[in-house]
Amino acid sequence: MAQFMDYMISPKPLRIVDLRLDPAKLSVRSLVIRTAGHLPGRTLFRQGAVFTYWAIVYIAGGSGSYRVNHGEAQPVAAGSLFLFQPGDRYDYGPDPGGYWDEYYFTIEGTRSQEWFEHWPIQPNTVMHPGEDVSSQNRIDRIFALMDSGTPANADRASLVLESLLYEWVQLCQASPAAQGKTTRLAMLLEALSGTLYEPFDAAAFAERHHWALSTLRRTVSEYTGFALHEYVHRLKMAEAKNRLLNTEQTVKEIAAALGYGDVFYFSRLFKKITGEAPQLFRKNMRSS
Repeated sequence: MAQFMDYMISPKPLRIVDLRLDPAKLSVRSLVIRTAGHLPGRTLFRQGAVFTYWAIVYIAGGSGSYRVNHGEAQPVAAGSLFLFQPGDRYDYGPDPGGYWDEYYFTIEGTRSQEWFEHWPIQPNTVMHPGEDVSSQNRIDRIFALMDSGTPANADRASLVLESLLYEWVQLCQASPAAQGKTTRLAMLLEALSGTLYEPFDAAAFAERHHWALSTLRRTVSEYTGFALHEYVHRLKMAEAKNRLLNTEQTVKEIAAALGYGDVFYFSRLFKKITGEAPQLFRKNMRSS
């Protein structure tokens, strides 16, 4: 995954993953992700931008505005979703002196036409599905799949993106009762995030938060795509990556801080989820 600095866009490192193979090798050709990008701390405001491909844009933090073809400027906040379509002109970006954290996916293929014909999507309108841990987890999964460079994983990335977009659109259309269910789910995911620094006991967690264990397992699996324990491990590995990059803690210290008494078990999990051993991950990311 390419990481680079561009101070015209943001003071933070940008992540860009391009499709690195011939689309003819893909099995899912009706929806192809050409590029996935993460622009954390974006400060650049663009005017009159025109795009070649459709793009899906999700704002994970910060605020700003979005305007299409010199129309009315629409406010953008954390948890906002909007699209770019080829040929239109866009003025968009964070407010003066502000920032936003942007994820974008440029796409091509006939599949998008079905979205616009049958899904409740308004291409030139800012939607607001909101923020949750699961969305971030799926976004990270798309980046990891794209970064692998294999046709099968590029296909998987496209399918994960479509599933994520579908969930976002449904959240925008949710009834008050459904929103209440979503709120409880968000509270559940937040509570799971709070288990980062302790050994995870599923039964004890379920009892403490008034969930039947079977319902807890099913809910997490259906919403995140991962089994309960794997989802918790992935949350922990995300924090492990943060510590490997931004602290001088040893692998053993990080493992202990995240509730793993066995550093070798922690290292095996880390490699299984990220593709690299902890020390190699730290070395490669710091040298890039």
